[in-house]
Amino acid sequence: MHDMKGFLIQNATIVNEGRIFKGNVLVEGDKIVKITSPPSPPLLKERGPGGEVHSIQVIDATGKYLLPGVIDDQVHFREPGLTAKGDLYTESRAAVAGGVTSFMDMPNTNPKTTTLQLLEEKNELAAGKSLANYAFFLGATNDNLEEIRKADSNRVCGVKVFMGASTGNMLVDREETLQGIFAESPLLIAVHSEDEQIIQANIRSYRERYGEEVPVEAHPLIRSAEACYRSSERAVRLAGKYGSRLHILHLSTALEVPLLDRGMPLSEKKVTGEVCVHHLWFNDRDYPRLGARIKWNPAIKSKEDQEALLAGLLDGSIDLVATDHAPHLPEEKARPYFTCPSGGPLIQHSLVAMLELHLQGKIPLESVVQKMSHNVADLYHIEKRGYIREGCQADLVLVDLHIPWEVTRENILYKCGWSPFEGTTFQSSVLSTWVNGHLAYHQGIIDESRKGERLLFHYD
Repeated sequence: MHDMKGFLIQNATIVNEGRIFKGNVLVEGDKIVKITSPPSPPLLKERGPGGEVHSIQVIDATGKYLLPGVIDDQVHFREPGLTAKGDLYTESRAAVAGGVTSFMDMPNTNPKTTTLQLLEEKNELAAGKSLANYAFFLGATNDNLEEIRKADSNRVCGVKVFMGASTGNMLVDREETLQGIFAESPLLIAVHSEDEQIIQANIRSYRERYGEEVPVEAHPLIRSAEACYRSSERAVRLAGKYGSRLHILHLSTALEVPLLDRGMPLSEKKVTGEVCVHHLWFNDRDYPRLGARIKWNPAIKSKEDQEALLAGLLDGSIDLVATDHAPHLPEEKARPYFTCPSGGPLIQHSLVAMLELHLQGKIPLESVVQKMSHNVADLYHIEKRGYIREGCQADLVLVDLHIPWEVTRENILYKCGWSPFEGTTFQSSVLSTWVNGHLAYHQGIIDESRKGERLLFHYD
């Protein structure tokens, strides 16, 4: 597990930029320096400044698949203030074990990340404890437009706007504030889209029917498809009016897919969207079995919605796959519907879940890489990450598509200690994860001797 000056991943099946091919990848320090085709690997010896010869570690990847590290643009790692559920250290450990090398964390912590000073404090926390690369969203409120205006788009990944009161008191519901954000934000605008008025009307209706004992199966009817569509459609209208860069997080309905720009390169899109793994994996038929374990906002909805989201991912309407990783304690998830928090842990299992959909014939392997790595790097203008290219950071993951394993309490790394995938057998395994050339995870062992780096963005 000790880092060497360089290493060679030899005879790998590389999945990159729409191609699957056999290749060798040479890494020196934190960078990919050469990619060659077998059987001719790059030079395996190099000389130090005193003429000494250093051997380069050779990793035989025959029969294994080498992918760029996953970049997850939507997580809630719960630090600061909510660290009983998870923190930057524990959840980044789970991330690298799952092949995720970079993440972007959301602002609904305690305190909420609604000032640039608080955002910088989060970056300082991550620098000392995150095993993966990191970035943080600035949170919008009804009265912090000045902070948003001052943000540096090369150092802040985006501004998060809750257009539905998903968590805490971050609902942005003043029309003049929303218009100001869409007109003046220098950052990408990432929105949680649910119409609060529709949701509150549905809650009143279900309370009249059930009192406080509303079954969790009602969740997708309370946080309905109409609530999602109305809010997303409003966001798209605002983006069109002001020419904003809009990214709609965690799409959950068939109705929303046609709202997205399609039929054009990602670089030309002004409105983009993502789907989360749980909306592709589960549907409302799973509530009787899993209950509040799959209570997310926006809600997991019908099988028809699930199928439409996958179709939108395949036809290019939907651009990214993320997790909305949001751990809660088991005792919190055991509460009655109205006091049970929404969200669940997912980042350790996101890549293997998408590889499982590939093995089921539902999505090409090249598309998994495009939606979880390439497109995230492109959409956020992340410098030198998300690809297996010479000169890029060596954020890499080696997987075997034919080593099955079952998710159990014993192999879950989330601080909260549970997963909605418990009891699921995945056919693929993450063998090794490199973060900036450092072997952070290898066959069950995590090397914490090096930390991840702050993600930087390049808009200039």
